[in-house]
Amino acid sequence: MISIDKQLKVGRSALGWFQRDLAKQAGLSVDTIRNIEARNGQPKQETIDKILKTFELAGFEVSEKGVRAANAITYFKGGEGFWDFLNDVYTTIIQHGIRQKPVQVFLSNVVHQNWIRSIGKEKWEIHTKRMIAAKEKMDIKILVKENDWNFPAQSYAQYKWIAESQFNDRSFYSYHDKLAFLNFQPDDVQITIMRQAEFAEGYRTLFRNTWEYVAKTPPSGGEKS
Repeated sequence: MISIDKQLKVGRSALGWFQRDLAKQAGLSVDTIRNIEARNGQPKQETIDKILKTFELAGFEVSEKGVRAANAITYFKGGEGFWDFLNDVYTTIIQHGIRQKPVQVFLSNVVHQNWIRSIGKEKWEIHTKRMIAAKEKMDIKILVKENDWNFPAQSYAQYKWIAESQFNDRSFYSYHDKLAFLNFQPDDVQITIMRQAEFAEGYRTLFRNTWEYVAKTPPSGGEKS
């Protein structure tokens, strides 16, 4: 549990918020914010979580070290960049996922051949092993093109098909408060990560609808990699 009494004032100042503004955005009372800043008792973890989430949505990160503007957009490029992206996915899952509340990780328009080609089989195996070890901390669902039986992540993820007419090879990848866009080319890959919790959750809402009502479950006993 972090102590955020000092950070509240710094964060409010950076956003130009009064105590009532933070209280309204976090769904708390003004007295609660006032008491935290005055160090009148220790706030509940639930209250701290609401405040941290509010600052996060406003583009700021709060920790014991202080308050800083979050990097809302991150870019990666090439094989090393793709590996850095997978490291960020794994690190985010480890930091935020627990058995009782796993991180929802949703992927669409996935062509796994592109992934393995970009980082090589050795790094893919390293990534697979660590994801299997952490699978209780995540809920991963992947949409691939109908009749694509290449499921290399099936040890820790669920797969469904979408019709070829609804598929293209521009991939979307949501995890925690991030939404990534992956553009694979024959000899390159470009990744753009947007750290914006509301957009990430908006994508996951669309994904859930597709998963539930549009996507098809591959028949059992079929061809698998």
